[in-house]
Amino acid sequence: MIRESPAAAVRAAMTERTARQQPVWPDRDALDLVEAELTDLPGLTTEDEVVDLARGMTLVAEGAGLVLQGGDCAERFHEAVPELVRRKVDHLQGLAAMLRAGSGLIGVAIGRLAGQYGKPRSSPFEPDPEEVGRTMASYCGDAVNDPAPDPARRVPDPRRLRTAYDSSQVVLREVRRAWCGKPLEERVYAAHELLLLPYERSLVRDGVRGAFSAAAHFGWIGERTRGLGDAHVALAAGVHNPIGVKIGPTASPDDVVALTRVLNPDGVPGRLSLILRYGADDVDRMLPPVVSAVARQGAPVVWLCDPMHGNGLKLHGVKTRLVESMLAEVTSFVRVLVGHGQRPAGLHLELTPDPVTECVSPQVANPTFPDYRSTCDPRLNPEQSVALIAHFLDRLSWSG
Repeated sequence: MIRESPAAAVRAAMTERTARQQPVWPDRDALDLVEAELTDLPGLTTEDEVVDLARGMTLVAEGAGLVLQGGDCAERFHEAVPELVRRKVDHLQGLAAMLRAGSGLIGVAIGRLAGQYGKPRSSPFEPDPEEVGRTMASYCGDAVNDPAPDPARRVPDPRRLRTAYDSSQVVLREVRRAWCGKPLEERVYAAHELLLLPYERSLVRDGVRGAFSAAAHFGWIGERTRGLGDAHVALAAGVHNPIGVKIGPTASPDDVVALTRVLNPDGVPGRLSLILRYGADDVDRMLPPVVSAVARQGAPVVWLCDPMHGNGLKLHGVKTRLVESMLAEVTSFVRVLVGHGQRPAGLHLELTPDPVTECVSPQVANPTFPDYRSTCDPRLNPEQSVALIAHFLDRLSWSG
């Protein structure tokens, strides 16, 4: 009897589960062909690289390091060129160095890059600005469709999944160049949300230690796809990469405890990160019972703060985030974790090395957005990123 390989078992488990937040692909035959093509291609990441990051995350879990996850809300295909990638990597390395210098600990840098080409959306459709009463598919990332407000270009195209692979390969090539001559703790690793299942499923590979995702070094499950019976959880449970889960206001303490047990059944330090995204208005009320329950009943986790996704709003019709709200959520995150005897281990930020004006301060009357470049959600510019990290370090020093 031929035993099913670990990677094949993961793919089978995913296929049997509910698949949320998936595009409506109009041509299923074309999708199947692309998935078969991706399955036959070399993995983008290697098992040794995944294990190197896992060792760094173990140090974080043991109190010897901090994590910075950062990068674009949604990568663009046209930005997969060496010069732009190197700017992003250099920026992340600089911010991780700031964490190291300010804490005296190892700074593990994980970029939202080399695969952040898919985006979950609150609605699969949005109004067509060119014709009243007509709708078009929502932009779901370059791996699915084009952001231009044209119904024809918004139709999900499976060939874009192959372009996502090719673009990720270019980005990873430059990421590895940046590793040359640097110790493991100064590398930038690649991560993205584990979202588009035909892509993620096709890049699960067999390794010496079992199945692993060869699409990324680190992958996370979003707030909308973390159901225990969902395909995304089956994927994350079946691979040995370090993984994360976004936790927001809809997650009960029991939900979170159950996730930690399913995703880290062996209690491996650094295996699982919980990326908290409550919003400044809800974090003080909702985070304490979750931390208490996980500390008492759950498997070990690395606690990270995403102060961005719960603090979005629209000003003058523009999606933005208030810097002061993000600072307030970081303050609450540190206070609650320390108050429950747990360790605040880092930040998950959407940021860019470009001098964009996408996030604003409420202290500015009538804010404007003269340099808004994101195709999806607003990002921190370098000055704002430094301010947020400095604030986190400052609160850590108070708690210590």
